[in-house]
Amino acid sequence: MIENISLVTVYCLDQDKARDFYVEKLGFEPRVDTRMGEFRWVTIVHPNQPELEVTLMVPGPPLSPEAADFYRAQLEAGQMGGLGLKVPDCRKAYEELSAAGVTFLQEPSDRPYGVEAVMRDNTGNWLVLVEPKSME
Repeated sequence: MIENISLVTVYCLDQDKARDFYVEKLGFEPRVDTRMGEFRWVTIVHPNQPELEVTLMVPGPPLSPEAADFYRAQLEAGQMGGLGLKVPDCRKAYEELSAAGVTFLQEPSDRPYGVEAVMRDNTGNWLVLVEPKSME
């Protein structure tokens, strides 16, 4: 049976720049960077969740050329969803990341499930910071 989710994909336009953003700005760690012919496999992990690798994938095979073009266009337009990132204090994370040059689309806002802020990575993916509300 399935044990957990071990891999998710975030599309990007430049794997080096995306890796550097996630590592330098968000605190992820590089995991794999290898080539298989012309294909490059790049993953990162968060130190608190090393069993979940995030693949930084440039749109291309196995996508059809039309699908790859669509993904590239969506990234360039800033219309791709990325990851939800749990934080203990959304407002503090917002201040720290803003000071580090991260672009936010939405300042921290109260939601029924907690406090949420929306930022953009350096490729155009939306990333959601969430400080979950206690459900006690």
